[in-house]
Amino acid sequence: MRVTLLGTGDTTGTPTPGCDCETCEQASEMGVERTRFSVHVRNDRTGESLLVDASPDFRHQFLTQDVDLPDGILVSHVHFDHLDGLGNAYRLLDDVPVYAADETDPETGESVAETVERKYDYLDAVTVEPRSPLSTFRACGFDVTLVPVDHPPLVCYGVVVEDPETGAKLSLSGDTNYAIPDESRERLADPDLLLADAIVPASLCEHHPLGGRHEGADGVPRTFGTKHMTREGALTLADDLDAARTRLVHLAHFYPAAEAFEEPLAVDGEVYEL
Repeated sequence: MRVTLLGTGDTTGTPTPGCDCETCEQASEMGVERTRFSVHVRNDRTGESLLVDASPDFRHQFLTQDVDLPDGILVSHVHFDHLDGLGNAYRLLDDVPVYAADETDPETGESVAETVERKYDYLDAVTVEPRSPLSTFRACGFDVTLVPVDHPPLVCYGVVVEDPETGAKLSLSGDTNYAIPDESRERLADPDLLLADAIVPASLCEHHPLGGRHEGADGVPRTFGTKHMTREGALTLADDLDAARTRLVHLAHFYPAAEAFEEPLAVDGEVYEL
């Protein structure tokens, strides 16, 4: 299993257009990017590739990273930075299955699968494949499981990708706060590689209108506002899950420049062999 981090940024990415903050300037000077979130998982046994989330930066990511176009796509939730790159299937992909959860979201009145089908009904190349959360299915030769996480107000899912031949395991937290349900944690546990949402350091919670939540015994917030984990929350989750290796993703340009490119914060283009 070869895992390539195509996009490690949040909804605006780093550098953010029109921003002259020190972090964005430093990223430009270093020649690194954090485009909108997307992960490419290559199965060398079958020659297939699974794309986890279709970033709006799809074209740029596939032009700049040494990966092949996907044979299957999984959509974790319907926020634009994880979904809107699906339009790139037009004239690029042929009959690509798009896997998404089938449970109805009370907020939208439809499932993620139904939203994808409605928004991209013009794409003949796309075949929506609804899947039930916590039910493992086969995609691109991998065993894949969607696990519910907590990203209010919309339903959202983490992802487990396992190679049934080698036992290699990749876990993605998805966009979530720290309050991931116990059953989902059980499915995510013991990964060879964990990709965990860590939008900002906990120190920035004081700037959020809702502050921080899910404080640890040390009083440090593990959730920024309501939707995303802090760096500290993501690292605590990694300990909770006994992850062999952890990379922090879905990172905002609000990280102070002195901390923004420290370990284990990821940047685009990182590759891991599991």
